[in-house]
Amino acid sequence: MRRSLLWKLLAINVPVIAAVVLVVWLTIEHLAAEYFSALMAQYNISPNATHRMFLEAIHRYLAQATVAAIAIAGFLSYVLTRKVLQPMSQMTEVTRRIAAGDYAARVKTTSVDEVGRLGEAFNQMADSLEQVETLRRTMVSDLGHELRTPLTNIRGYLEGLSDEVVPPSRETYQILEQEILRLVRLVESLQQLTQADAARAFLKREPINLADMVDQVLAMNRSEFESRKIDVKTDFPMGVGETLGDRDRMFQVLRNLIENAWQYTPAGGNFRIAATRGESGVRVEFVNTAAAVSPDDLSHIFERFFRADKSRSRDSGGAGIGLSIVKELIQAHGGSVGADSDGGEVCFWFVLPD
Repeated sequence: MRRSLLWKLLAINVPVIAAVVLVVWLTIEHLAAEYFSALMAQYNISPNATHRMFLEAIHRYLAQATVAAIAIAGFLSYVLTRKVLQPMSQMTEVTRRIAAGDYAARVKTTSVDEVGRLGEAFNQMADSLEQVETLRRTMVSDLGHELRTPLTNIRGYLEGLSDEVVPPSRETYQILEQEILRLVRLVESLQQLTQADAARAFLKREPINLADMVDQVLAMNRSEFESRKIDVKTDFPMGVGETLGDRDRMFQVLRNLIENAWQYTPAGGNFRIAATRGESGVRVEFVNTAAAVSPDDLSHIFERFFRADKSRSRDSGGAGIGLSIVKELIQAHGGSVGADSDGGEVCFWFVLPD
């Protein structure tokens, strides 16, 4: 393909050169020859033989110049065109490598022209593909990790019951029920995440009041906060929480953030929700007492299955999907999310445009 395109580009020069030669040839044939004949007649010189010699010399030199021009133009066009097409050849090779699974392949760009910008855009696409592939592998690995423990526990208890090593007591069945419910919650979370990915096309925007919605979600989680003796405060100035959004989706966002707060806030800690309005929209902050989170963990905290708890203890949180759902739903609304950690507090926030 590259050679075919190369010869096509070279062939473009042929009509141009031919047209130039034809114009020069006709110009000399008619104008220069007539002017030469007029000079010969002015000085009483017979123009016949001299005129013929003049035309033959002009034609000979013009033919030689044409051959030289074609050779030089062809050589320069070949070299320059091949240099221009070299990044495209690299893109073809890199595309084959990416198709074969080598997502680290990149195109070397040395120019700032259209071809160079095409190479940069190609590398950006390759970066995105590499990130997607890394996320896919991580997600498959984490999903296998999340499923392995409950399935192993269920298998162990069932084998114990079958071999009559474990007594068929009420406690045994409760343990099996808890493990099954854990699997059910994981499947439901994955389904919610899938729905969040597609939420952008199915949002039903309507006037909502975030302050009222926060109060409703806090009421549903009051027992969890009270059992851990967590002090809860809210700060919604008059009218700040009024905005446009999908009511059901925003309930899910608030529910996930508030559940995340009582799961990770230590007993006797503090939790507050505050809202402010700026040029970009309504900003809602969820601040809870917690151990400091490293900047590296903060940059990944909204990724799927990520948890800052390196031990991955299920007693201190879920499967690590809730914050990913929050990010997808807020971005579906055209907003942004983030997290900050300062001292003994962690702040999750989102900005919802009006």
